Amino acid sequence: MPVIKPTCLRDVKLRVNIVDVVGRVATLRKAGARFKGLCPFHNEKSPSFHVDPDKGFYKCFGCGKAGDVITFVRETEQLNFTEAIETLGKRFGIPIEYEEGSGGPSREERSLRQEIFDIHETAAEHFHQVFKSDSPTGDWMRAYWTDKRRFSPELAEEFKIGAADPADTSLAAALLRKKHSEDALRQCGLFFVRDGALLGLGSLKPRFRGRLMIPIRDHQGRVVAFTARQTDLTPQDDPAREAKYVNSPETPIFSKSNLLFNLDRARSHVGEGKPFVLVEGQLDSLRSWSVGLKTAIAPQGTSITEGQLILLRRYHTQVECFFDGDSAGQKAALRFLPMALKAGLEVRFLGGATDTKIDPDLLFLEKGLAGYDEVRTRSLSAMAFACRALLPSPETATPEQKARTAAELHALILNAESEVARSQFIAEAAPLLRLPLAALQTDFGRQRDRLERQQSARPPAPTSAEPTPAPPPKIATKDTPEHHLLILVLHFEHLGNPLSRTLPHEWIDLSHPAGVLLNRFLAEFEQDAWPGRDHLDDLLETPDERTLVASLLFETPQIDDPVKVVNEGLRLVQARALEPRLRQIELALANTSTDSNVDANSLFKELLDFKRQLRAPLRLPAA
Repeated sequence: MPVIKPTCLRDVKLRVNIVDVVGRVATLRKAGARFKGLCPFHNEKSPSFHVDPDKGFYKCFGCGKAGDVITFVRETEQLNFTEAIETLGKRFGIPIEYEEGSGGPSREERSLRQEIFDIHETAAEHFHQVFKSDSPTGDWMRAYWTDKRRFSPELAEEFKIGAADPADTSLAAALLRKKHSEDALRQCGLFFVRDGALLGLGSLKPRFRGRLMIPIRDHQGRVVAFTARQTDLTPQDDPAREAKYVNSPETPIFSKSNLLFNLDRARSHVGEGKPFVLVEGQLDSLRSWSVGLKTAIAPQGTSITEGQLILLRRYHTQVECFFDGDSAGQKAALRFLPMALKAGLEVRFLGGATDTKIDPDLLFLEKGLAGYDEVRTRSLSAMAFACRALLPSPETATPEQKARTAAELHALILNAESEVARSQFIAEAAPLLRLPLAALQTDFGRQRDRLERQQSARPPAPTSAEPTPAPPPKIATKDTPEHHLLILVLHFEHLGNPLSRTLPHEWIDLSHPAGVLLNRFLAEFEQDAWPGRDHLDDLLETPDERTLVASLLFETPQIDDPVKVVNEGLRLVQARALEPRLRQIELALANTSTDSNVDANSLFKELLDFKRQLRAPLRLPAA
């Protein structure tokens, strides 16, 4: 396995701003000397994720995740240590140097995911060049794009719109020349490959032929798949000839239920008064972008999913839905609404709940950004939309119809976690349904209580016949003297050498990461080999150790007299090491009258020695 030079590793950390890296995944806002945002590692509604650009660390005070820029890339892109450094080097133009004799990474040593990412970047550039080429396919596709779809050449350049030639095999040839692995070529989703067939130019059958190619990027901006639009050039023998749109299949880097088209760009434009605008298709999103509506996003040809909404919630809480106003659009909106409430999103519906079909693509093409302002004036809140969709004519509805609608609405509102939000939703719905607020509140309380009783009455999950032993209690690492001494060694490095000469290694508790690291770091000080706290990568062996060190370095302790704190830590470690033996001696002396084999004089001398040590605890030598 190739080994990256320590000097190169340090260079990457110095030259890469962690805010630039984290900002590709989470929306950050400046908070003093740091940056703050919603944590990308867990679902939260109040930002507790902090990034310190000066120290080069991040830390979430909600879930406890912490680390440096390399840890962040490893965690978010599922890469190993070497791959994360190589990815940062490629992204920021930093040459990666390897230890002599270890060699650079071979294709076999690279992760399958990373290789498929590379294949998709190559494919996106290949299709884009075909689109721009002076060839029959390029000429036709550019005319289709500008004349029939009425998009600009500049937009095609910005989004790297491409074209798949009806009979082109040059993409397969290019990828084979790059010596991509067989697994990556079989699993990238760009080709049909028969099981058992020898991999070669003849066995890599292009999945996309004669289609307009729209690259699909994940929220970090990496090409992960394609949407292919049928055209007159699509061959008759295409297996999906009749499908207007064909998406890439699911691959190791693409899951359509966890991705939203244009989120990588839109997330940089949302803010207060600038919500996400959820449209139905990629071309709707592209049209929105072209007229200046930069926050439009679209699902990947499927119904919206909880995973997509949780991803949205990382960046902004406000979403405007611009679905078609026909019955199918209303049904899609009603499927979307409970998931949005559960995710804690604030939702509005553009254009109102009407039977008139509103096509965002045509609207923006005809009216530009003014079309957005027009439909926004007729937007409905979540409850107004739900009430109008569930009960279009409340003034003529029967009591039974209103009761059924109220029950459906209550089930919808129960998806919201906040009791404040629930009460506000009910207060808003009452006049819309022409019902007394008190009656609606009473029925809601009954429905909620009934649901809670049903949930509590469910039988517990089956357990095995033998009882499961209780797990051992977790050590409260933060309460150990090793934890506090580790903080001091990291933030007051000049204390490391005297501490290493004072604290016996056998007294350090190695049952938790703080003790293991303190023992290892003091050994480095003892041998005059301490590399400095900014260059600890070679001394950290596990993810837990990296997280702990990053977390401790993130916060600078407010300590006026660090020597005094170290001495207190030494006293606690010494007492913990000596007092158990002291208790044993005292017990043995108490039993001397019944145990003739006990040497009372020796025990008494040992007792006095232990008490003397405890009265004069260990201290750092005076400077």
